[in-house]
Amino acid sequence: KSIKLNFQNQTNPHYQITQIVAASGSYLNWKILWRLTVKLHLANFGDTNMFTAHGADHVMVNRVRYDHTIVVSAQEVREDWIVADFDALAEGHFAYFLPFQPEIILIGTGARQRFAHPRLYRALFELGIGVEFMDTSAACRTYNILAAEDRKVIAAIML
Repeated sequence: KSIKLNFQNQTNPHYQITQIVAASGSYLNWKILWRLTVKLHLANFGDTNMFTAHGADHVMVNRVRYDHTIVVSAQEVREDWIVADFDALAEGHFAYFLPFQPEIILIGTGARQRFAHPRLYRALFELGIGVEFMDTSAACRTYNILAAEDRKVIAAIML
């Protein structure tokens, strides 16, 4: 047996708390379980570039498909970061990001997470620019979160 009671939050009507009182056979064993319901709304990020899909061989930025290496910032998608593959990364590839002056650079390394040697991105580190290596799916998701917070983030995606 259970009793369900609904409470609407007066300060924010988008939150609803459901109190479920459940009995397990005797009056002494009543339990109170809480469930929070949150309504989600689609956010409009204006002209900010966001990843709208990603797969093993592609990513999509604002519904435009890319099947090669790209660099994404809030304002632009660049295709001029030429990296043959992860093993070909050199210091010059990281110097490419200096004119952007980002807070953080997310390097999407493909299907699995890989790490470059720190000497390759030492110049960025010395300027206080964070460099994070993650698989491409994680880089896309993380970029979207940081870009939505108006952070100066760049995602460099290798496919």
